[in-house]
Amino acid sequence: MTKEKILYQGAEAIICKTKYMDYEVVEKRRIKKSYRIKNIDDRLISFRTKEEAKLMMESRRYGVSVPIIYDVDLEKGIITMSYIKGDRIKDILNDLNEEERHRVCKKIGMSIAKFHNNDIIHGDITTSNMILSDDKIHFIDFGLGEKSTEIETKGVDLHVLMEAIESTHSKYSNCFNYVLEGYKEQLKQDPNLVIRKIEEIVKRGRYR
Repeated sequence: MTKEKILYQGAEAIICKTKYMDYEVVEKRRIKKSYRIKNIDDRLISFRTKEEAKLMMESRRYGVSVPIIYDVDLEKGIITMSYIKGDRIKDILNDLNEEERHRVCKKIGMSIAKFHNNDIIHGDITTSNMILSDDKIHFIDFGLGEKSTEIETKGVDLHVLMEAIESTHSKYSNCFNYVLEGYKEQLKQDPNLVIRKIEEIVKRGRYR
């Protein structure tokens, strides 16, 4: 029997490290909700699993590093993907020297621009959902992702990261400026439209 290790257990899914055809993999297993009507719950789980897998495959096609998908079970709500050996950005960012922190954050911004160039919204861009491996930033957990052409949604996507940096890496809040540097360099549309939207979102939060 394959030995499993639970990496994370949340309200929506369990993330397990296991084996698949001799590969070291991660399984994301969506949790069934007993308070929902079974038919509706099954359809929701199937839909969300399919959409997440599609976003991941699309992101890879556009040059963003994400885990390789080996299998998708829509009935059970399971995505089987490659296990990325590396360090979460959350765990290492504060310990990098300034030059390396600048370089890593700029790479993050360039990857986010590749998402947004193709109207992919990750939905939960935090340093917990990025892994540095082989000098590449790998993005994980697309569970809140969607497709959108809206500037507002792209601004919200980046605002989530801005808040994550201010919260978890408060000594190095300039990291977000480094992210924007890479974002501006890679984004095909006018990046100032998105940056102004982030500023609007910040103001809204202040005046609630």
